[in-house]
Parts: sequence; structure tokens; C-alpha cells
Amino acid sequence: MDRFELRRLDYSLTEDHKDLIAAYRQFFDTHCSIETVWAAEESGFDKSLWERLCAMGASSMALPESAGGDGATLVDLTLVAEEIGRAVAPVPWIEHVCAARLAARLGVADPEIVSGARILGLDVRAERPGGARLIGSGAVAEEIIVTDGDEVVLLGYDTRAPRVDNLGRLPMAWIDPATADHRSVLATGDEALAEYARALDEWRILTAAALAGLVEQTMTVAAEFAKTRYTLGVPIGTLQAISHPLANMAIVVQGGRNLSRRAAWFLDNEPDERPELPGCAFVFMAAEAAQAATMAVHIQGGLGVSTEAAATAYLVRARGWPLVAGDPGQTAQAVGRIIAQRESAGDPAPAA
Repeated sequence: MDRFELRRLDYSLTEDHKDLIAAYRQFFDTHCSIETVWAAEESGFDKSLWERLCAMGASSMALPESAGGDGATLVDLTLVAEEIGRAVAPVPWIEHVCAARLAARLGVADPEIVSGARILGLDVRAERPGGARLIGSGAVAEEIIVTDGDEVVLLGYDTRAPRVDNLGRLPMAWIDPATADHRSVLATGDEALAEYARALDEWRILTAAALAGLVEQTMTVAAEFAKTRYTLGVPIGTLQAISHPLANMAIVVQGGRNLSRRAAWFLDNEPDERPELPGCAFVFMAAEAAQAATMAVHIQGGLGVSTEAAATAYLVRARGWPLVAGDPGQTAQAVGRIIAQRESAGDPAPAA
């Protein structure tokens, strides 16, 4: 088996990957405490944190070298997304990098976008009817990429839209393409829409990775609590009603992490081979993250449901982040259609 074939099945990390994780984990441990997260809830955005993150290269790494970036792979980006999820960081990094990568593929190479000085938004809903639509970073993005019929369009607004309160504590806003102050068509036709569809798959993969990181930190919070609370003279973590759900969380973390990395590798290297994987990763983590975060709240009992508890901050984001794309069930249906078409065409089942 050659190295390329092996890599299709092996998603272990290199030393460079491990160094990347360590660097971003240290960054968020230093600059994004739970107090920072709470302080940003009213706006859904911490400008200082965003500037620090971009200064570290988190925005430029995501762009190809041809656009002035550092040419990171999509697998590299899943590692950063995990750390963003672990810290529930109030920054629109995932939307921005997916929009920026799309813009680069369509020929837009702007240094301010590469550096993160200008934030791009992206309409990531599975279904995109005409009219106004909710955009996850609409309240902070300078420009937003949407589709309009067979066109991929860049919208600009002189005045930012007001933030809409939402479960995920995101800088979400209603954006109406008809009221844009500036409008430019980036590309038209089937190829343009295919590039847009790829951007949505990248968003699904990175969101799934972020949710895996979120669940891992939620599990850590719940496990540490379970070590310090006793009943009948023993830590509550020794009880099956606590230990089994914690074990399930660990399985979800590893499963979601492996699935998002696998989806990222195939999208980068063989995009036509496993087109269902981005949707699978997203749907899996959208469901499992909410269940895991709910269990973490239950493990902490009355403390867990208090607004001061970190578990609550993780729970609302676990439920709210996937809803930026609308009902995750729509993505599940799209995955079903992909598989059904492959089966009806008589294609052999891909290797597990």
C-alpha cells in the first residue's frame, strides 16, 4: 500500500499538527477564559480576541499561497476549529475563512481579507430562498457572500445590520441582498455554484470539528466536577449513571474528530470520492454535541443549569451553532440523496 492510499485510512497527526494544536490551545487558554466568553455575549464578538487571533496567522493560514496566504490544508484548519470550539471563542473564524477561501477560488485576493482586517460573512443555510436571510456573522462582517440564482455575489453595507439575539450567542443578523449598498458578482454558472457548495462543505467540516472540541471541554468540566462530589462516601464519577455518559462523550469526541478529519482529507484530495462525508460529520456532531452538553449540565445538577456555570455556556452553543445552517435534518436528507444516487448508479461501496 503506497503512502497516498494509506493516508486515505490513517488520520493520525504529524509532529507539525501536534505543534499547531499546542500553539492554539495555549493561545486560547491565555486570551479566552470563560469570563471573556461571557463578557462578549451581548455582541457575540470580541474584537480584541479576533485581532490577536488574526495576528497569530489564523486567517492567513487558511488561504492559498496564490492569494497571499500560507496554504494550510483543510485538515490543518480542523485542528484550529477544534480549539475554537474548546474555548467557545466569540470570533467568526469559521465563516470568515470559508468565505475567504471561496473568494480566493473565484479570483478575489485582497490582503485585508487574508489578514482578517476585513471580515467576510457567508450564507451557509442548506436551503437559500430569496429575500432576507440570517447570517451567522452578519452583525460584524464588512462584506457577505451569498448566492442569487446562478450568481455568487459579494454584498457590502455602509451600515452593519443590528445583531439578532440567538441561542448560539453569535453576531447573527438579518441580511437582505436587495438592500445592499454595494453589490458585485464574483462568478456565474454551474462552476461558480459548485465552488459555493464546496465552501458550505468546508463550513460543515469545520463546524463539526469545533463541536468536537466543544464536547471534549464539556466532558472535562463534567469529569472534574464528578471527581469532587461525593455520595455515600464515594465520588459520583464512580457511579454508572455518571461514568457511562462520560465514556459516551469520549467516544463522541474521538468519532467526531476522526470523521471531520477524514471528510477534510477527502474534500482536499478526492472531492468526488466521498461527497457525503462533510454532511455526515456535521449531522453527527450537531446531534451528539447537544446531547453531550445536556448530560454535562445534568451531571452538575443545580449548579449546571445556573447562568454562571461554564456548562451552560457550552450547552447553548452546542445547540445553537449548527442552526446557522438551518435545520440539520436538511443536511441529513442531502446525505441520503447522495448515497441513494450512488447506490442506484451501481457504484461500488467505498472502503470504510
